[in-house]
Amino acid sequence: MKKLSIAALVSFLFVVACQRVPLSGRNQLMLVNSKELLPMSFKSYREFLDTNKVDRSGPEVAMVKRVGVRIQKSVEDYLREQGKSEILNGFQWEFNVVESKDVNAFCMPGGKVVFYTGILPICKDEAGVAVVMGHEVAHAIASHGAERMSQGLLSQGLLTAGQVGLGVAMSNKPQETQQLYNTIYGVAAPAATQVGYLLPNSRLQESEADQLGLIFMAKAGYDPQNAVEFWTRMAAKSGGQKPPQFLSTHPADDKRIRDLKSQMSKAEKVYKESM
Repeated sequence: MKKLSIAALVSFLFVVACQRVPLSGRNQLMLVNSKELLPMSFKSYREFLDTNKVDRSGPEVAMVKRVGVRIQKSVEDYLREQGKSEILNGFQWEFNVVESKDVNAFCMPGGKVVFYTGILPICKDEAGVAVVMGHEVAHAIASHGAERMSQGLLSQGLLTAGQVGLGVAMSNKPQETQQLYNTIYGVAAPAATQVGYLLPNSRLQESEADQLGLIFMAKAGYDPQNAVEFWTRMAAKSGGQKPPQFLSTHPADDKRIRDLKSQMSKAEKVYKESM
């Protein structure tokens, strides 16, 4: 009976609280309005910058910011053409470079982007930066953070039947809800939750970000073929030292590259139209 009631609740929530991911059209459970995450995102972003060494000048910083502005415009143009400009309501775009050997970059809800200096040699050039920028920005455009927050609120019982919204969860259990947010944006979640529910969707989200990212970089005037070259370099950098795909939040490198190649014709058409 308990399993039946949970299944019924999930079915009900998908009817009353779901939306579609741009381009892929996938239905996603959305118990949290993406806009609700913006104040939390902006605060966390500012705290991150305050506690890390931010590069303020230099050619690499100028390159990241230049690419960021071009990707931002391509996103705005794409969503306007799709009649979905409201997705960007409340966005406050910002592009920063942080000194770190970590090979990483991220975009928090609301367009808050960080590149670690450790990823720039793999990017190699402006087109490589565009690959990463398009991918990371795509996570924010597809509301992947809000989706994962929704999944967590449901799986951890932070929202009960009929309740929807981050504010409700914060009122119910503020400490647990804040911890869930921290988990999604960098702190390890309980292993059982990761393997059983969140990670499979995260791999799907990564693939969607690749697909959207190709379109964003192509529309910004960067040859999408550079995405295959970047992920080939990333695979060589990893040297095979990665966990099995089943326990990974990213698609295996060979699968990712195959998927990108299968999507290339559409992206190439967008690229040619942007010239």
